[in-house]
Amino acid sequence: MPAAAPAWDPQQYLHHTDHRTRPFHELLARVPALPGQAPRIADIGCGPGNVTTLLSGRWPAARVTGFDNSPEMLDAARVYAGPTPGGGQLDFRPADAAHWAPDETYDLIIANAALQWVEGHAERFPDWLDHLTPGGTLAFQVPGNYDAPSHVLLAELCASPRWRARLGGSADRRVLILEPEEYFQRLSCLGCETDVWETTYLHHLQGPDPVLEWTKGTALRPVLTALGNDAAAREEFLAEYGELLRTAYPAGSHGTVFPFRRIFVVARKAGVSA
Repeated sequence: MPAAAPAWDPQQYLHHTDHRTRPFHELLARVPALPGQAPRIADIGCGPGNVTTLLSGRWPAARVTGFDNSPEMLDAARVYAGPTPGGGQLDFRPADAAHWAPDETYDLIIANAALQWVEGHAERFPDWLDHLTPGGTLAFQVPGNYDAPSHVLLAELCASPRWRARLGGSADRRVLILEPEEYFQRLSCLGCETDVWETTYLHHLQGPDPVLEWTKGTALRPVLTALGNDAAAREEFLAEYGELLRTAYPAGSHGTVFPFRRIFVVARKAGVSA
């Protein structure tokens, strides 16, 4: 039986909002001018909507729709819905990125730290590009840190004798991500002007067990969902994982440094309209 979709906690996700938002700013800065004065934009996996609002800041007259499959995230995002100061519109709709198929034409399809949850997402690129206007852009960033201690230790703990039956491979998502060269080749072969790069951030985190708190918002969600309402098992797992993280990411006199690699892709469709 497939694992249940992770249950999301918007407040936990937003604990490190400055660090999580920075890659989106840097992705957005490389998106070229979009066709038309009031572009149509889709934000796949919009989460709590805080970064979706940045799209309206870049293109004030845009009509922007954020899509997400988490009711909790959509509830948090809807506080931003409505007309925007520049004459645009912002709304949010339920949709699973694994199956999302555009039902209209967009000038920009963007995804911020979402496609790593979607197996075979690169196979969706042709359909998404077919639903871009000439000169439109597909842009996304995904974590590329699945060989980092935070993720390796989590996968190993889930596969350990104590947790294997309940958690199995629910934490290992390395197979879902392509390397930068593969993204470049796939999108270039589809006729796009493609820009791909990677950055390793050295996040400087504060507080007790900050890496554990970070992963509670993202990588740990499938594990916490699988443990459900078993509070004792949940606390036992978090204690074991937290101890491993404290060893892998020791606190220094100025906090804890958490290296985090991300892969960025901006692919512009050919054939700019006159």
